[in-house]
Amino acid sequence: MTRNTVSRALHDVGLAAWFGGTLANAVALNPAAAQAKDPEAVGHVTNDGWDRWTPVNAAAIGAHLLGSLGQLRGNRSRLAHQDGVAAMATTKTVLTVAALAVTGYSRVVGSKVSDPVDPPVHAGTEPIATTPPEVRGAQAQLRYLQWAVPALTGALVVISAFAGEQQRPASVVAGLVSRVRR
Repeated sequence: MTRNTVSRALHDVGLAAWFGGTLANAVALNPAAAQAKDPEAVGHVTNDGWDRWTPVNAAAIGAHLLGSLGQLRGNRSRLAHQDGVAAMATTKTVLTVAALAVTGYSRVVGSKVSDPVDPPVHAGTEPIATTPPEVRGAQAQLRYLQWAVPALTGALVVISAFAGEQQRPASVVAGLVSRVRR
């Protein structure tokens, strides 16, 4: 068996940052911004925080994707011969595509909250009476999207743990035997 330490590290560290950063921003940044005194400062703090996170998140996603490709390459024999591995990889791929789509869409919707100027808001996803209607609509979407990315990437963490269990010698043997019997 060949070691895939670099691809595993890229996969895991990238996924950890993608999951943890978006969760931290949803749990802490969006509500904490409400502590600013001026409603326009709230929008500025929220937007500045998410804008600072975006390049780090992009790097994390890139590392995760690069590591995922390395894992697919390194496990191509198991994908072809061990029962259950292809289904797991397909599930991971579907979840990854969904997480990428939601992340991208969240960024597009988030840009409505920060463009052209920081709007008056109560918190990152909570408007006030003077919040412009288009920003109010974007915040309503972001209220749900901020949790969708950590939910999808969290599911990827879980399926990745399952994938690791599939590599235990007993699981490999059982999967190979099951495949031969079919």
